[in-house]
Formats: sequence, C-alpha cells, structure tokens
Amino acid sequence: MSYFSLPRTAAEVQDEIAASARARRLARNLTQDELARRSGVAIATLRRFEGGGPASLSTVLAIAEALEALDGFSTLFPLPEAKSLDELDASARRRRRAAGRKKG
Repeated sequence: MSYFSLPRTAAEVQDEIAASARARRLARNLTQDELARRSGVAIATLRRFEGGGPASLSTVLAIAEALEALDGFSTLFPLPEAKSLDELDASARRRRRAAGRKKG
C-alpha cells in the first residue's frame, strides 16, 4: 500500500488500526501490561489485537481511550455530502429511522 492510498478492505483497515495502536503505545512508552491495566482489556486480548487478530468495538474503544485517541472515532460514519440543492433539501427532511419491513 502506498503512502497516499487509502485502505481498501476491512482486513487492511484492521491491520492499520492495530499497527497504529501499537505504535502509539510504544511512543507513549507503555508496556502491553500497562496498557492492559489502564484500558481494562485482558493482556491476551491486547496481544491478539496488536498482532492483527480480531477485537470487538468495545475493546478497540477501551484501548483508544487509554491511549487518548478517541477523537478519530467521531468521524467514522460521516453523512454523504449533498451534490445538488435537491439533495441538500432532502437531507434537511431526512428520516430519523429506516423503513421497516412490511408484513404480509
């Protein structure tokens, strides 16, 4: 992956997040044991996560909070930008809930 390209798959994003968390932990001069203690995440889970293994969202958020890196999560699901005045007007009247399935 080049420096300017974005990750393309969920696995690549997962690997990038794990590598970034590990790099931030090391930059803050924390051991895995210390980060596990601060985050409340089991050491085995932390090791598996840093090694590229699966982790729940609550685990990743606990690690991010302990590393003071929660800010990026607030922009995880941005709304699409309006490309016309009609789309802008429609976004102002956007539904609050998705349509349910019709029974029948």
